[in-house]
Amino acid sequence: MHDDRVLVEKRLDRVLRERIRPAVYSMTSPLQVTAWQAPGEPVPFEVAREADFVPVQPGQAWGPPWGTTWFRVTADVPPQWAGRRVEVVLDLGFAADRPGFQCEGLAYTPDGEPIKGLHPRNWWLPVTGASVDYLVEAASNPLISHTAGVTPLGDKATAGSEPLYRLGRMELAVLEPQVWELVQDLEVLDSLMRSLGLHEPRRFDILRAIESALDCLDLQNIPGTAKAARGRLAPALRKPAYPSAHKLSAIGHAHIDSAWLWPQRETIRKVARTAANVTTLMELHPDFKFAMSQAQQLAWIKEHYPHVYTRVAKHVASGQFVPVGGMWVESDTNLPGGEALARQFVHGKRFFLEEFGIDTQEVWLPDSFGYSAALPQLVLLSGSKWFLTQKISWNQTNRFPHHTFNWEGIDGSRVFTHFPPVDTYNSDLSGGELAHAAANFSDKGRASRSLVPFGWGNGGGGPTREMIARARRTADLEGSSRVAMESPQEFFSAAQEDYPQPPVWVGELYLELHRGTYTSQARTKQGNRRSEHLLREAELWAATATVNGLADYPYEQLDRLWKTVLLHQFHDILPGSSIAWVHREAESTYAGVRAELEKLIASSIGLLAGSGSTLLAFDASPRALASSLHTDPLPATPTRQGTDLVLDNGLIRAVVSEQGLVTSLVDQRTGREVLAAGHPANLLQLHPDLPNAWDAWDVDAFYRNRCTDLTMVSDLSVRDGGIVVTRRFGSSVVKQRISLAQGSTRLDFETEVDWREVESILKAAFPLAVHADRFASEIQFGHVMRPTHVNTSWEAAKFETCAHRFVHVAEPGFGVAVVNDSTYGHDVRRDGKLTTIRLSLLRAPRFPDPLTDQGVHRFRYALAPGAGIADAVAEGYRINLPPRVVFGDAACEALVRVDNPAVVVEAVKLADDRSGDVIVRLYESLGGRARATLTPSFPVDRVSIVDLLERPLSDDTGAAMEFGPFQIRTVRLHR
Repeated sequence: MHDDRVLVEKRLDRVLRERIRPAVYSMTSPLQVTAWQAPGEPVPFEVAREADFVPVQPGQAWGPPWGTTWFRVTADVPPQWAGRRVEVVLDLGFAADRPGFQCEGLAYTPDGEPIKGLHPRNWWLPVTGASVDYLVEAASNPLISHTAGVTPLGDKATAGSEPLYRLGRMELAVLEPQVWELVQDLEVLDSLMRSLGLHEPRRFDILRAIESALDCLDLQNIPGTAKAARGRLAPALRKPAYPSAHKLSAIGHAHIDSAWLWPQRETIRKVARTAANVTTLMELHPDFKFAMSQAQQLAWIKEHYPHVYTRVAKHVASGQFVPVGGMWVESDTNLPGGEALARQFVHGKRFFLEEFGIDTQEVWLPDSFGYSAALPQLVLLSGSKWFLTQKISWNQTNRFPHHTFNWEGIDGSRVFTHFPPVDTYNSDLSGGELAHAAANFSDKGRASRSLVPFGWGNGGGGPTREMIARARRTADLEGSSRVAMESPQEFFSAAQEDYPQPPVWVGELYLELHRGTYTSQARTKQGNRRSEHLLREAELWAATATVNGLADYPYEQLDRLWKTVLLHQFHDILPGSSIAWVHREAESTYAGVRAELEKLIASSIGLLAGSGSTLLAFDASPRALASSLHTDPLPATPTRQGTDLVLDNGLIRAVVSEQGLVTSLVDQRTGREVLAAGHPANLLQLHPDLPNAWDAWDVDAFYRNRCTDLTMVSDLSVRDGGIVVTRRFGSSVVKQRISLAQGSTRLDFETEVDWREVESILKAAFPLAVHADRFASEIQFGHVMRPTHVNTSWEAAKFETCAHRFVHVAEPGFGVAVVNDSTYGHDVRRDGKLTTIRLSLLRAPRFPDPLTDQGVHRFRYALAPGAGIADAVAEGYRINLPPRVVFGDAACEALVRVDNPAVVVEAVKLADDRSGDVIVRLYESLGGRARATLTPSFPVDRVSIVDLLERPLSDDTGAAMEFGPFQIRTVRLHR
C-alpha cells in the first residue's frame, strides 16, 4: 500500500507539473512590447506616458538595481477568441521563490488608472474588450537575502548598473476555467492528503479519488476532460469536516515593511500595487476580506495613488477592506519612548476614524521584535481591546506556552491576545499550514479557533485567487480545519466568547531572538531619542507661550514632525535592521527634524524669556517644566593622589587610575563604596560579534566567550574641568571626558568613538558592590524588573535586554543607577556579591548594511550611586533634557506642577481639537500607589480625564488624583 501511495503521489506531481498547469492557458498570442527606462528616481505616470518607448522582446535584459522601467503592452484579441476568457500574462523575469523581494510591477490603463500589481505569484491582467493597452511601471528591486552575506546592493550608490532581470512570457492567453478549477481541486486534496497520518482512512479516500481523476483525464486533451476529472474528485471534496475540527478565521493580509531591504519610496509603490491587487480580487470575490494595518501606508496611497485610494475607501465601506492595528506604523515597541508609543495610537487610530469612521479595536503587530510590558495599558487607553502577534514563535530557547491568553502589563491592565498557531503571517492556506495550525494550537481542549493571515507579503502582492479557492474548498472539508474568511474583529469576538477564561501572562513578551536590534545603527537610535525629547520640549514651550498669549500653537508643524518620527519607529528602521539607503535617509531626516524643532523651541523660549540680560535656564524635565535664574554648576576640579586622579564634590568621590578607569566611587552621604576592589568601572570591553544568522538583528550568547578589556591609554589629561582619556584599539579611537559637577550626585562620562571595527560589539562595564537578584530597566511609563541570575532557561535567554534612560540595581537601603542619553542595549549579571551593569554602545554587523555604524559617535552616560528608583527616573530625564540657557528679563512659571515626585509629567500640549484646552499626560513612576495634585498656572474651568485620543473618560475629577502602580492618566484642563 505504501508503494501504491507513493506511485500515485509521484504520478500526480508529474501530471500537474507537465500537463495540467500548462493547460490552464490554451491558446496564446504574442503582445507588442515597448519599454522606456526612467532616469534616476521614479517618475509620475503622466511623465512616463509621454516618453519615447522602444521595442523589446522576451529574453531581453532590463532593470538596473533600484531602477524603474516602463513597459507598454498592446494587442488585438483574435476574433476567434470571442466569448472566451482572455488574460494578459506577463513575466517580468520573476524568481517565483521570493515574492516581494525582487522585481514588481503596477499596470495602468492609458488614462492613468492603476489596475493591479504584477508579482511572482500573480502574473495576469484582465482583458475586457477587443484590444489590450497597458502601461506597466516595473521596479527592478534587487533580490537581497540575509543568507547572501555582505552585499553592495543595499545602497543605490554602490549597487551597480548592470540589468538584473530578463523578460519572460509576454502574451495574450485564453484561460480555461475548468482546468484552473481542476488545479485548485487537486492541490487542495493533495496537500490535505499529505498532511494526514500515513494510516488514516481519509488519506486513502483522497488517494483513490485522485487516482480516479487522473485515470479519466486525457493527457492530450486536458481542457476537454478537466470537467470529468473534477467530477471524480467532487465526492472527496463534499465530505464535511468533523464536528470537532479546529476553526480557522482566514483574513487576507500582506505584511509590508515600511522600509527594510528597500527604501521608503519603494514601500509607497509596494502598498499601491498590493492595494490595487486586493481591490481587484474584491470585485471578483465579494466574500473575500483583507486586513491592512499601518495608517501611514494608507496615507501614502491617498497622497500618491488617489485612484487606488478611492477603490480602497469603497471596499472599506463594504466591509471587505478592513483597517486594523490602530497605529501609525507597525512600530517596534521596545525602543520608542512612552509618549511616542502613545502617539502611535493617537495618530493611527485618528486616521482610521477621520478617513473611514472606524475605531479599530485590535492592535496588529505580527512582526515586531518583542513587546513592552507597557503596551497593554496603552492598548486599553487608546480604546482598543485585542492584541495580535506571531513573532514570539521565533523564540530560540523557550516555546511560549499559549496561543490565546490575557496579557497583563506593568499596571495590571489585561488585553485579550492571540498568536496565530499557523506560525506565519504570510500563509498560502496550504493543507500543510492548516494542519500545522490545528496541531500546534497550544490551547486546544479549552479553545477551538485561531486566526490565519494569508497572502504574500512585502510587495509579493498579497492574497491570490488561488488562495481564495483554497479557503472555499476547506470551509467544510473532512480531515481539514474549517476555514472561514472573516475579519479580525469577527475572529476576536468569537474567540473571546469561545475562551472566556484564558490563562494570564504577566510582564513583557520578550523575544528570544533579535537582541542586537537594541544596539545596531546607533545614529538612527540616537536620532529617535533626540527627536522624542525635542518634541517634548517643543510642545511644552509652545503650549506655555500660547497660554500666555505670546504665540499661536503650531498644530500642523508638530503633527507633521510627530508623524515623521513615528514612521521611523517602524520595526526595521529604528531597530537598525534595514539597508544602508534607509539608515542614510533616516540620519538626514532626523537632522531636519532636529533643526525644525530647535528653531521652534528657540522661538517659544525667546518669547517667554523676553529681552534682557539676565541668564535664565529653561528646564523641561518633569520636576521643573519652567525657567528659573541660571547658576552654572561648576565642575569639581580633579586633584592628584599619587598616580591617580580624584574628583570630589563633597557628595561623591571618584578615583580614576592612570589607566583611565574608575577604581573607587564613594557615596559620601552614606560612606558606601560602590565598586568592589579589583573591579574598575567604565571598563570598555570588546567582543567578537558574528551571530549564526541575521547579522544586524542578532547577538548570540557565545559572543561572551571572548572579551578584550580596553585598558591601554594613549593619553590622559585634565582639561575643561574633567579627566580626558584617549584609547586606541584596532582601527578605532575612543575619547572620554569623566566629570563631576558641584552639587551633583552622578559621575558623568562623555564619550566620542571613531568606530572602525567590524563584526564586533563595544560594551561599557560597571561592576558594582551590590548584591541584587534583580534589576530595574526603564520602559515606557515605568520600569520592569528582570533577574540577574540564570536559574532557568527563561532567565538565561534574557542575556541582552532593552532599557530606556536608566538601569537600576539595589539591595535594601542602597541603590545605584546607570543613566544614558541614547543607549538601549544592556546586560546585567550577578557574580556572587558583585552585580555588573554593561551598556552596549556599538555594533558592526555587515548585513544588510556593510558599513553599519562606521564613523564618529558621541553619547553620554552616567553613574549615580545611592540612587533610588525616583532618583534614577529624575537623572534619566536630566541627562536627556539639559536646561537651555538664554538671556531674558523674566523667569517663566511652570504651566503645570505636580506635588508628588512619584508622579511624572510625560507631556504638556494643547488639545488636538484646537479648543485651546491643555492636555497633560502623567504616570506613576515607582510602581506603587500615589496621590497627586495637579496645579495649573492659568485659569481652568474644569478638569477631566480623557483617553489617549483625548476623548472623555470622566468629567470634573478635580485637581487631586489617585494613581495605581504605573498608572497613566491623561488630563484635559478646560480653559
